[in-house]
Amino acid sequence: MRKVLFGVDVFCELRNPMRNTRMALVTNDVATDAFGVKSRVALLKSGFNIVKLFSPEHGLSASAADGAWVPNATDALTNLPVVSLYADKLKPSKEDLQDIDNVVFDIPDVGCRFYTYLWTMTHIMEACAEQNKTLIVLDRPNPLGGDLEKAEGPLLANACASFMGRWSVPVRHSCTLGELAKYFGSTYTPTLELHVVKAQNWNRNEFPDGTNWNFVPTSPAIKDLETAFFYPGLGLLEGININEGRGTNRDFKVLGAPWIHAPSLKEQLDKHNIQGIEISTTEYIPKWGLYAGETCFGLQLGISDKHTFCPVSFGIQLIQELILNYPQTCNERLYQTNANPSGAGHLDKLLGIQNSFETLKAGVEIQTNLKPKQWQDEIEPYLLY
Repeated sequence: MRKVLFGVDVFCELRNPMRNTRMALVTNDVATDAFGVKSRVALLKSGFNIVKLFSPEHGLSASAADGAWVPNATDALTNLPVVSLYADKLKPSKEDLQDIDNVVFDIPDVGCRFYTYLWTMTHIMEACAEQNKTLIVLDRPNPLGGDLEKAEGPLLANACASFMGRWSVPVRHSCTLGELAKYFGSTYTPTLELHVVKAQNWNRNEFPDGTNWNFVPTSPAIKDLETAFFYPGLGLLEGININEGRGTNRDFKVLGAPWIHAPSLKEQLDKHNIQGIEISTTEYIPKWGLYAGETCFGLQLGISDKHTFCPVSFGIQLIQELILNYPQTCNERLYQTNANPSGAGHLDKLLGIQNSFETLKAGVEIQTNLKPKQWQDEIEPYLLY
């Protein structure tokens, strides 16, 4: 099996006039070449004239807390200025771009619509289109795989647009950021001069396995590949008053609250015969976050088969069971972030459906299976692998 090479590896080998232009790089510490060298270091060593860095949510270090304001900084590794795109602005200003010729984007993603690195990319696309700057996206494989039959909706309703989902794609989209950039470029920013540098030696059915391609934690809560697989479903718990594992070392692998009777909840979920997952009861005390210092009773989760597990469907089933079994205590949660200071409407923004809590409470089935070829037909012209 040949080693997967990322877009940055391919770009570093290219001999083109762009090496002599002034470039800004949108990146973080998680972005490396296939051999573990940080992308900004690899690009500088290859002779690219990187003069400025932009950082997304979690900052250049990829270690800032979820939703936390991130200041501008100076990169200790390269001594380059770092402009935060998760502070007072989410999009580069005209002044930010006036002294550069091209923008390069290289950030690993986790294949989930409400993971915000994707939407930082769209703000970059808009800014580059407005300021007549070329954008180069250095592509990477999707760690959740690229099987479009595994994509899960719902699609985003326009009324639910936010920094957790600006444009309509499924919750689990099964695409690379380069593919989505091509799609968005055609649909929303047609004047943008966009170049996507493909990864090499990856096919759509591959997951990271430690031999041809390693998964590197992409943010504080996404510590491993199993967590990334749970995230499109368990991330929905941020919208209700259930601890989603934050404050533990098992983010999105455990869930609980002081008022849950874990054996009963497990029994109800087992009736659904959910594929690809292992469920057991647990109790824990979060060190911070929701119910910090309180004993939470709930479930511990494991994935037995990545090919059959459908995270979004599971997340919706889980929330409906919680509401059904605890109608007086399971409620919506305000989830405050820098991009949504009030925290209101968080579940709607995550799921992409208006009045989603009331819909789930009423027992209405939310369809995660996309209509035959609905997403596949839409995205197919932009696929790269």
